Amino acid sequence: MSVALGTDAQSPRRRAAVGRRSASFALSLLLVLLALTAIVALTVGAAGIPLSRLPAALGLAGNTAGEGMAARDQLVLWSIRIPRIVATAMVGGLLAAAGAIMQGLFRNPLADPALVGVSSGGALAAASAIVFTDSRFGEALRFLQTELLPLAAFAGSLVTTAVLYGISSRSGRTSIAVFLLAGVAITAIANAGIGLLVFIADDRQLRDITFWLLGSMSGATWTKAAVLAPILIIGLVACAFIARGLDLLVLGEADAFHGGVDVERLKRISIVMVSAMTGVAVSISGVIGFVGIVVPHLLRLVIGPAHRLLLPASVLSGAILMVGADTLARTIVAPAEMPIGILTAVVGAPVFLVILLRQRGLASL
Repeated sequence: MSVALGTDAQSPRRRAAVGRRSASFALSLLLVLLALTAIVALTVGAAGIPLSRLPAALGLAGNTAGEGMAARDQLVLWSIRIPRIVATAMVGGLLAAAGAIMQGLFRNPLADPALVGVSSGGALAAASAIVFTDSRFGEALRFLQTELLPLAAFAGSLVTTAVLYGISSRSGRTSIAVFLLAGVAITAIANAGIGLLVFIADDRQLRDITFWLLGSMSGATWTKAAVLAPILIIGLVACAFIARGLDLLVLGEADAFHGGVDVERLKRISIVMVSAMTGVAVSISGVIGFVGIVVPHLLRLVIGPAHRLLLPASVLSGAILMVGADTLARTIVAPAEMPIGILTAVVGAPVFLVILLRQRGLASL
């Protein structure tokens, strides 16, 4: 009997150890995949760099090519390609993590950060910046020419978040349902505003608006990567604190409260995190769809719903998807560049439809 009791007592610890090993293996595998994707992204493009010259260009080996070729490789890598890959990976990680948090908060595996209107608010502000930069007011902001668009998009996202939070909060309590419905309304208003701006824009402005609304990482720099980094780091730290609360929230707000979760505090932190992650990502890349909905949903099917693993796995998987899509975007029609949002939609929309059909029992993966 004592042996049996000892075995029973050890089984939870054994299961926990197995779970930790499985989580470590999954995250390690995703890290390897991200590294391989980044290596491919480093070597291909309009200015191709063969794998044999990559170590020298990165400063990891001696120069085996001519001095001119080595200087060209280093310029391409350190000034253009590496900051773009770093920024793209962080944008993908932020969007996917925001989607995972949204799905946990709404207790719906098909929730998406775009539902709350943060992306649309940023898009409206960015489109306004494009159109009105040519005005007298815009002339006064010429000194911010390179930063004006991302600053406007981030400001628009913050204003949208503040409006949504004010509408959905009453007496210290936040209604998730009201937050979602208000987000849908804000999205409709923002889209109407974008439509008006498209109508009054000239040809150059129209091209800029269209390209930005479809998403692109062509303007990525070390400065923009530095803007993304603290948001991603803070988000990862915060994810560790809200993971258990999101797990318990699946059971309902009452059960989560009885499980020791401060539900209202969890809502506020989650909303701020989703808004900040989505807002800063949109301000750098433009509007990119399906990353925040498809990546975390597929991961739930593969690794389960536990947010302690799901959230970091979403960051890595979103980074892999975005770096791969951006590599295709800048090579598939080289030397021109395809908006990255087209590629994520081509990949994400069919997967999303299969997910819907699978849930209805009409198809299976």
